[in-house]
Amino acid sequence: MSDELNRRDFIKRASLGTVGVGMALSGASRRILGANDRIIVGVIGTGRQGRDDLMDLARQPDVEIAAVCDVYDPNLQEGLSATQNKAQTYKDFRQVLDRKDIDAVAIGTPDHWHALVMVEACKAGKDVYVEKPICRTVDEGKVMVEAARKYNRVVQVGTQQRSGKHFQEAVRLIQQGFIGKVSFVRTWNYGNDYPQGIGNPPDSNPPPGLDWNFWLGPAPKVPYNYNRFGVGPDRWSTFRYFWDYAGGFMTDWGVHLMDIVQWAMQVDGPDVITALGGKFYIQDNAETPDTLQVTYQYPHFVAVYENRWDNGNSMYDKGYGMEFHGTDATLFIDRSGFEVIPEKRRQGKREVDRSPSMRMERVNDAHFDHCRNFCDCVKSRQRPISDIEIGHRSTSVCLLGNVAYRSGQRIEWDVEKQELKERGDSEARQYLTRDYRTPWKLSA
Repeated sequence: MSDELNRRDFIKRASLGTVGVGMALSGASRRILGANDRIIVGVIGTGRQGRDDLMDLARQPDVEIAAVCDVYDPNLQEGLSATQNKAQTYKDFRQVLDRKDIDAVAIGTPDHWHALVMVEACKAGKDVYVEKPICRTVDEGKVMVEAARKYNRVVQVGTQQRSGKHFQEAVRLIQQGFIGKVSFVRTWNYGNDYPQGIGNPPDSNPPPGLDWNFWLGPAPKVPYNYNRFGVGPDRWSTFRYFWDYAGGFMTDWGVHLMDIVQWAMQVDGPDVITALGGKFYIQDNAETPDTLQVTYQYPHFVAVYENRWDNGNSMYDKGYGMEFHGTDATLFIDRSGFEVIPEKRRQGKREVDRSPSMRMERVNDAHFDHCRNFCDCVKSRQRPISDIEIGHRSTSVCLLGNVAYRSGQRIEWDVEKQELKERGDSEARQYLTRDYRTPWKLSA
C-alpha cells in the first residue's frame, strides 16, 4: 500500500469521528461471547515477541488466530506459518481492526507503535493484549488507560510474571511481613558486551520486504539502519536501544522488575527519582546508556534499578533479578524461583535466624497462564491480572527513570495526579510526551 493511499485512508477514518466508534460499540458489530465461544484473535506485529504471544494464545483451546499483520514480509510469513497457514495476512493494522469477526488483538509491534495501535483497537471494539512497555512516554500511557475505560475494553499488559505462581507466593510473603519491614529493594540487569555492543552498521537501503516508512510510523523519518530496525536470527530486535522507539533496558526489562516491586510493596509510583549513568565504554551506535543507576524514593522505602554492559559480575550469579531487604530476611527472586535468606540476631552469645529460610522454584508456565487469564477476562469482562492501569504505572516508573537520566534533573513526581510537581522542570517535561509524525495522531 502506497504512502498516499495510507494517508487518504487515515484521513477518511479520522473524519468519521465518534459516530463510527459509536456504531462499533453498539453491539451490532461485536458479538457477546459466551463461556463456550471461541475467541477470534488478530496478532499485530509478528516478530520474535509477537510470535511468542501468538503461540501461547493459539494453544488456548478456545482461541482461533484469524489474522496476522506485519510490515516486514519475513516476520509476516513466520507468523502465518505459526498458524499452519490458516490466518489471513495483512500489512496495515487498520485492516485487522476493520474485521467485525475479530474479538481481540495481540500487539507485539516495536514499542513506539504500542499506544496508537492499542487505542485504535479499543475504538474498534476489540479487547487487547499489549506488550510491555506499553508506550514511550507517560502521556501516551494516560491516553491508553483513558481509551480502555472509555470503550470498556479488556486490556492485558504482557507483564506475565504476575501470572507466575512463585512470584505470587513471594509477593504474598512480602505483603504479610514474612521478611519483616522492607526499607530497600535492588533490581538489576548486568552483562558484558564490551567493546563492540551491537556494532556500528552504516545507514543503507532497507531489506526487501520491509516497508520502512510504515515501520517508522509516528516516529521521526530517518534513513534505514540495521540496528534501528534490528531484526536478526540471533538477537532480540535492537530498536530497543534508540530513543525514537524505546527506552533501552530501563524500559525493556525494568518494567518486568519494577512491576513486581510496586506490586509487592503496594505502591503506584515513586515520589522522587534520580539517575546517573552514561555511554562510557561500549562502542556501538546505540543511544541508550551502557551504565545506568536509577534511585526511586517511595514513602517507606528506596528502590534502585541498575544496568551495566561492560561487566557481568552479579549477585547470586544472576544477570538480572530483584532483592527485597527486610528487617528479618532478604528475598531474592527471578523467573527461576525465589530464595529467602534470614537476617541474624543475637540471643546471648549466639546468632539465630530472624525468620526461616525458604526456597520455591518456578512451578508453572507464566506466559501461557497470562494469556489464559486474558481470554477468561475477554469472556467474563473482568479486569485482567495485568490490567492496563497496572501496566501504565509499571511502565511509567521506568519511563521516569529515563526522564531523570536524560534531563539530568531530580524528578519530584505527584503519584496521584501523574505529573511533575511544579518546580519549573522544563527540561524534564519535554520527555513526558512526544509529537507524532503526520498523519498519525493519538487520541482517545
